[in-house]
Amino acid sequence: MLKYISAFMVLCVPGVALAMEATTEKLDLTHHAVGYVAIGIFVVAYLLVMVEEFTHLRKSKPVIIAAGLIWSLIAYVYVANGMPHVAENVVRHNLLEYAELMLFLLVAMTYINAMSERQVFDALRAWLINKGYGFRQLFWMTGILAFFISPVADNLTTALLMAAVVMAVGGSNHRFVSLSLINIVVAANAGGAFSPFGDITTLMVWQKDIIEFGGFFALFVPSVVNFLVPAAIMHFAIPDEKPTASSEVVNMRRGAITIVILFLLTIATAVSFHNFLHLPPVIGMLTGLGYLQFFGYYLKKTHNHQADPMDEARAGRTVGDVVPFDVFNKIARAEWDTLLFFYGVILAVGGLGFIGYLSMASEVMYSQWGATQANIAVGILSAVVDNIPVMFAVLTMNPDMSQGHWLLVTLTAGVGGSLLSVGSAAGVALMGQARGVYTFFTHLKWSWAVALGYASSIWVHMWINAKLFQA
Repeated sequence: MLKYISAFMVLCVPGVALAMEATTEKLDLTHHAVGYVAIGIFVVAYLLVMVEEFTHLRKSKPVIIAAGLIWSLIAYVYVANGMPHVAENVVRHNLLEYAELMLFLLVAMTYINAMSERQVFDALRAWLINKGYGFRQLFWMTGILAFFISPVADNLTTALLMAAVVMAVGGSNHRFVSLSLINIVVAANAGGAFSPFGDITTLMVWQKDIIEFGGFFALFVPSVVNFLVPAAIMHFAIPDEKPTASSEVVNMRRGAITIVILFLLTIATAVSFHNFLHLPPVIGMLTGLGYLQFFGYYLKKTHNHQADPMDEARAGRTVGDVVPFDVFNKIARAEWDTLLFFYGVILAVGGLGFIGYLSMASEVMYSQWGATQANIAVGILSAVVDNIPVMFAVLTMNPDMSQGHWLLVTLTAGVGGSLLSVGSAAGVALMGQARGVYTFFTHLKWSWAVALGYASSIWVHMWINAKLFQA
């Protein structure tokens, strides 16, 4: 039974496997009391995350404590066995992986906050309402946009952008907002699965030269199916009505369009740094944060304290500043609960992997289950653990598979996270952005529809790309 629990738990943190390979001194704690206690701590912590809607206990708190407890237990055993620095070295590698993820997300959140403060989303909301679109039309528009933007930008950024629009348009209609956010998570994850740039997992597979650049586009049709099936089901639950009619005109504040352009340039910089210079994407994102800082300096220096926003709005111009632009204020408003949640998950699950459950999972999944069943299970696992560490674990295992199976695991790891709200960075981020409206249980109510799309996309891939499984 333990080996199946471990397979469920431990396709985990990138960097753990690398650190393990570089360390000859390693204890197998899979059947040690520490291993059992560590799994118990992790399960309890994740249960508390899942019931956040009822306890109102922020999701970062239990996993941060779990991470500390798990690694303290591991370190105690290693110190007792005369190996005081082994656990320390692995934790440092885990922290490096977390730092890359956290800083990447921090830059994206800062840009989102800057665009929100410049009234970009308010202006888009007013435009959509004035166009007379109904909730069902808006549901499809935001989903389709998320699907086609995520192959270029990452799925997290795409989800944050589209969610801001949905929340601005939907207002107090929680049913429309929650269903649209589920649709956006599914669409963004599905759109990112067929492009080397659409998700970090596809980028990792491409950089490993397992699948060529053009090979990913074989997943386009399965990705479309993955998005359309649950969207078509949820369509009938969307209120068949229109937002309250309004003639409101919202003007973006000075510099809004430039910030949008700088954000797109930041995404391009991150992709280019990673693709052409083989640098971590976070380096490009932080460089892009510098773009915003310099532009913020310009806005602050040219700030007009005497400008009358109402006069400028009536004149048809972009609204000026009432308060000087401060980029560090935007950083402070980032969703820190989400960022700290990722810290807890990466460190806690990283500890489980270091205990020895990663190699156990590899043996169970690819040697006993077979490639097809294992790759489908990878998608289900990614609904519990973020798909980036899941894919990294598979790449580290490096099972002998055909291109069709490698595409299958790329698809399932990319879209499997949509099964639960905590299964992808997009879902976790939106839980923070729409706290109390889009929750774990809100998403869970429609997981059956998402699962139908998941199963349908796998079947379509195995049908239309059958020849690739024979290679």
